[in-house]
Amino acid sequence: MSTSSGPRRPDVTTVELVGGVEVRELTLSDFDERWAGLFREHRERIRAALVAVPVEIEHIGSTSVPGLAAKPIVDIVVAVDDITAEEDYLDALLAAGYELRVREPGHRLVRTPARDVHVHVYQRHDPAIGEYLLLRDHLRTDAADRALYESTKRDLLTRSWGDMNAYSDAKTDVIVAIKARARARTTPPRP
Repeated sequence: MSTSSGPRRPDVTTVELVGGVEVRELTLSDFDERWAGLFREHRERIRAALVAVPVEIEHIGSTSVPGLAAKPIVDIVVAVDDITAEEDYLDALLAAGYELRVREPGHRLVRTPARDVHVHVYQRHDPAIGEYLLLRDHLRTDAADRALYESTKRDLLTRSWGDMNAYSDAKTDVIVAIKARARARTTPPRP
């Protein structure tokens, strides 16, 4: 287990997409209370697998926002001390039944074989974690932005997408605008 303040080794420098690009039918489902239960179930599964590793686990993405329609995929973020120390967390997650999908600088993604749960692993204090939480927390409390985000997703799903990454990339502009409003709301004005 990593206890030093720095990484054990240099991180990967390329994106490895295990299994290559996947074409999947993307659909939105109305908010489902069962998503919170699925998160809790997987949070405990992850904690049990990583019992020797200090981790933080959060439910992120649209399934974490009550009232928001979402692709029926529960996204979870896990913060570890050292993303390069895969021996501390990756083997244990694979042994717990998850499959490696993405290995890229600063990020690993494992998922269930059913592809209904995606676990994003980042190094503790990675800015990406804060960005996920900023968006989640804002959408939980701002009905107008929640409606905007849902309508954007519904519009995008009327198009054909070669893979989920292209669909995700197409949401970037609206997400950036929503997060800017979230920051403005949470940042006190300067004197």
